[in-house]
Amino acid sequence: MCPAGTSTALTPLLANPPARMAHPLTPQSPAPTVYAMPSIDFQHQTVLITGASAGVGKAAAEAFHAAGANVVLMARTEAPLRRAAEPLERAHWIAVDVADTNAMSRAIAESAERFGAIHGLVNNAGAHFRGPLEKRTVDEIAAMVDVNLRAPLVLTRMVLPWLRKQGGFIVNVASLAGKVPLDGAATYSATKFGLRAFTIAMAQELRGSGITVSAVSPGPIDTGFIMDDIDEVEDIVFSQTLCSAAHVADMILACARDGKLEREFPVGGAKLATLGYLIPELRRTIKPFLNAKGRRVKEQLRKSRTP
Repeated sequence: MCPAGTSTALTPLLANPPARMAHPLTPQSPAPTVYAMPSIDFQHQTVLITGASAGVGKAAAEAFHAAGANVVLMARTEAPLRRAAEPLERAHWIAVDVADTNAMSRAIAESAERFGAIHGLVNNAGAHFRGPLEKRTVDEIAAMVDVNLRAPLVLTRMVLPWLRKQGGFIVNVASLAGKVPLDGAATYSATKFGLRAFTIAMAQELRGSGITVSAVSPGPIDTGFIMDDIDEVEDIVFSQTLCSAAHVADMILACARDGKLEREFPVGGAKLATLGYLIPELRRTIKPFLNAKGRRVKEQLRKSRTP
């Protein structure tokens, strides 16, 4: 079996969770909209979240838990996963690699046995080895495809029999890099394009079934996924507003609630990405300006994080 545990915190359920706080953003932009969170509207539901030991996955687990759900946190590394689950009263953690199909099958069975049902899946786990394709190894390329694309497809197939019992939701964490080709991140961009295509197709396949499929497509997020690797991140990424893990978690919950096909942030950046995809010449024209803007923002972020 996969290593697993259940948190033992005895803090009572907060019927009225505290308001979400503002989060640091890039210097050039106003704060993003934060979706309202009605109390305990996911009560008695069980939600599986991958990549849940930190960042967006951890924030989503906390948000679903605050809204009344039982949460199953999944990630590869046990220690941070255990720490993420411990404060949550109705949490179960499973240390597992989403790219290991057999282990994930056992983890889903364990989750259903623990809570009796599965109502939602958040495919959040991600991998990104940065730089031009020629600088990446074959194993690194395969890992990105396995984690970012193959795993969400396989996990969706595994949970569907459970969701069919009473209805439910699937939310895939995509990216603005899945709306416009991103050179310097060709494999990552390709996997996110694929994840968005899968989301749209599955939403049609499951229409009328009581199961919704949605994607959230954020720009850069102020987590270790980007900020721990800031020097390697493409300059153009920082031309878009930096949002917080909590804001993306709010987008995930909003999709789980209303089944909207996709939520994006920043909205202007998403529209520009779509135009850049549809009109390649436009993308080539504005790219130098976006790169210059991104370099300025990156330098400001470096300075703000220097002790």
